[in-house]
Amino acid sequence: MKREKKRNSESSSSLGSTDFLKLKALSDGPPKELKIRLIKVESGDRETFIASEVEEKRIPLDEISIKNTATEVIRSCKGARVKGKFRESYLLPAFSVKPNMTTEGPIPREKLNPPTPSIYLESKRDAFSPVLLQFCTDPKNPVTVIRGLAGSLRLNLGLFSTKSLVEANAEQAVEVRTQVQQPADENWDPSGTGQTWPCESSRSHTTIAKYAQYQASSFQESLTEQKPVGKIIKFGTNIDLSDPKRWKPQLQELQKLPAFMRVASSGNMLSHVGHTILGMNTVQLYMKVPGSRTPGHQENNNFCSVNINIGPGDCEWFSVHENYWQAISDFCEKHGVDYLTGSWWPVLEDLYNANIPVYRFIQRPGDLVWINAGTVHWVQAVGWCNNIAWNVGPLNAYQYQLALERFEWNEVKKVKSIVPMIHVSWNVARTVKITDPDTYKMIKHCLLQSMKHIQILRDQLVSEGKKLCYQSRVKDEPAYYCNECDVEVFNLLFVTSESSSRKTYVVHCEDCARQRSPNMTNVVVLEQYRIEELMNAYDSFSLVSTFLHLLSRFLFCRSKQLHFDLKLKKKKNKRIDTNRRHQFNDL
Repeated sequence: MKREKKRNSESSSSLGSTDFLKLKALSDGPPKELKIRLIKVESGDRETFIASEVEEKRIPLDEISIKNTATEVIRSCKGARVKGKFRESYLLPAFSVKPNMTTEGPIPREKLNPPTPSIYLESKRDAFSPVLLQFCTDPKNPVTVIRGLAGSLRLNLGLFSTKSLVEANAEQAVEVRTQVQQPADENWDPSGTGQTWPCESSRSHTTIAKYAQYQASSFQESLTEQKPVGKIIKFGTNIDLSDPKRWKPQLQELQKLPAFMRVASSGNMLSHVGHTILGMNTVQLYMKVPGSRTPGHQENNNFCSVNINIGPGDCEWFSVHENYWQAISDFCEKHGVDYLTGSWWPVLEDLYNANIPVYRFIQRPGDLVWINAGTVHWVQAVGWCNNIAWNVGPLNAYQYQLALERFEWNEVKKVKSIVPMIHVSWNVARTVKITDPDTYKMIKHCLLQSMKHIQILRDQLVSEGKKLCYQSRVKDEPAYYCNECDVEVFNLLFVTSESSSRKTYVVHCEDCARQRSPNMTNVVVLEQYRIEELMNAYDSFSLVSTFLHLLSRFLFCRSKQLHFDLKLKKKKNKRIDTNRRHQFNDL
């Protein structure tokens, strides 16, 4: 999905006042215990017991790993006495599942335009083959074009045509990007004297009905006169199709897709966020005229994305493997444009000269483009067309590593991570059976680091005499971000009053809260999970064997089928009894 299109549902950094004044203060956390062992002592014919204090062995904090229990982790944190802010990465050190992309010497020019992997589907069975999932998510394949998907699944893409959209919701808001039309492989500076990387466009807003008129008139004009390249065009983007009532037929149609491509599925990390992230775990629509550009980007937090061209025109795509993102970021910096938040269009010759292979292909109506985790890509409409797109987070090691890497890089660059990765990791650990050892190790390590951060910060606050107020999370409550720096704030929320008259409260991270008030005056610290809850979740999260997982799934499905059969039988018997009563009454 496009970077500029991401709109997180609502600001998650402010708290309502409903339960704020009913908070129960915790003193120094859970009650402290002294473990006593009773030792039996035999003396002649008498038995006596003596009490012996059990000395608990504490493992040094730097020796703690995912092999340790939650109790051992907490004990090590309590004994560590860390001074200042505790900072450690959530990533598993010296462990990577990225493919080796290094080559000896320069890549021959003909190999700098590698053929794009294109899969032609002939039947529904092909679409649901596990081989397709395996191919699309292979770390070596940055992009896959699935040809003929709409036909093989009998998708009614007409539901997303401009005519259908106007009929469904003509007044839906559309973000408009005003751009200069130019060839897809060129990007001229404003003076027209040379090619450059910055690719600016102005933003405005309209409705589906009004953009539909523009799209139609643009097509009519092209039939009567040939406008020169360089004319001003308007691209309709970020059209939100999340409302299940307004867009019910459209969203139901997408349920025909294989599970790993769907907007929501159990194996999709974005389905475990617990709240809406517009354009990521919801569908967004794009309405285009020739030349409409989606500038270069990686998806938010390096997640995969799905893009279907509705047609009737084509789109041209360019993509580069994740391995080269840093080199492209360096080009952006050189040309004075921010890689993460700016708008840029790569100069192809720059990439070729830097030995960076670029995949280039045409997406026809009915084709689905799968962008793998971390792939850098940019797109231009060839004709008049609509596209639908959303993000997917397959639960595999490559996707998880890249998502967490970008989460930490965003913090360094002071850019908001649209996906709250710590929050998601705990949710996944509670609800998903992980069968891949690498994915399990990475998630477990993230939980370990999270627990260490929480316990050490907790102890520091208590030692300062700060009371922690327990307020458990409620259903569908969003993840929280700092109101100042946009970093994710998990479990320990530093809350200040925004407006006493309106009774609204704002969440901060520890750093920003201390900047506002070094002594934490007028700052309430909310604790959303008791440490025992997190410890239980951590200890319960374990690697599941593939066989046992499949067996449990089979037994679950079988029990559901038996339950359904039983209900059907009861319904049938009830119908028979009713018929008999009618027959008796007739007599």
